[in-house]
Amino acid sequence: MAPVELRQLRYFVAVAEELNFGRAAERLLIAGPSLSQQIKALERDLGVRLFDRDRRKVSLTAAGAALLPHTRALLDRAEDLRHRAGRLSGSQSVRLGYVNWLPPDLMTRTAAVAQVHVDAWVAPSHTQAARVADGSLDLAVCWVRTDDLRRLGLRARLIGADRLYAVSRGGDSGDVPDVPARDADVLIDDDLTAWASWNVYGEELARATGARTVRISDGAITGPAFFDHVRRCTRPVVNSPKGQTSPLPPDLVRREIVAPKVYWTWSLVRRENEDRAGVLAVVDALCEDVGDLGIHAPDAWLPADDPYAIPG
Repeated sequence: MAPVELRQLRYFVAVAEELNFGRAAERLLIAGPSLSQQIKALERDLGVRLFDRDRRKVSLTAAGAALLPHTRALLDRAEDLRHRAGRLSGSQSVRLGYVNWLPPDLMTRTAAVAQVHVDAWVAPSHTQAARVADGSLDLAVCWVRTDDLRRLGLRARLIGADRLYAVSRGGDSGDVPDVPARDADVLIDDDLTAWASWNVYGEELARATGARTVRISDGAITGPAFFDHVRRCTRPVVNSPKGQTSPLPPDLVRREIVAPKVYWTWSLVRRENEDRAGVLAVVDALCEDVGDLGIHAPDAWLPADDPYAIPG
């Protein structure tokens, strides 16, 4: 019998749970044809057929159903081994990049498993993801799309999420009403070097909700110049995740965006083929207990290509 890879066993479990190759491929962040080929290779190596499949449905064979609980147990033992190795790898150095946000307790949570060195070069999401792919970084906290992960050969885990709000000129009364997303403006900057990720996000937000895009060329997605744009716009302006903690000038107010609530996700990305125990242990230490952070609420919005978006 040919050696069986843990990766193939994970694929088997995913297809067995989804009973749909397309959904399993999306969950695993691999192409559908590749998944089908890997399952066929596993069936060949094991010498049994695991699934019956036709154009309409996929079902487990008797052999597949019998092997499934043993496969899950084997994967659990492999995961436990990885965790144990991670706890022994505290001396390993891990390079981590970010855009503008990091978990406040990052060093506390990772101290026991690795020496995390936060890279001093703060760069946009697309740049940090590319640096992980080319080996310049081991991990990065950034915003990515499912397509980015496939194209760059990366894996992602949810590590944080920001609910975005709008900024507008203040009124005479103390009441600050919520603003429907369709009644907001989204700034789109001509500088793709700095704002490519935000532009992609903002344009999809506008298409999905009816918000209006406003093109600018001065880099004022955040900072004092952003507030100048707010003063010139007749509608509330969506803030970017880089402006989440910026204090507002006294003549401007924060307004909650509703219908839907708009979220920006932060991913911790690593290379798909990453096998160093220290790096994997850092990922687990930072992402294991994150939860869904509100992004799966019925009135929440994420871009369709966000890795954590639930297919409609």
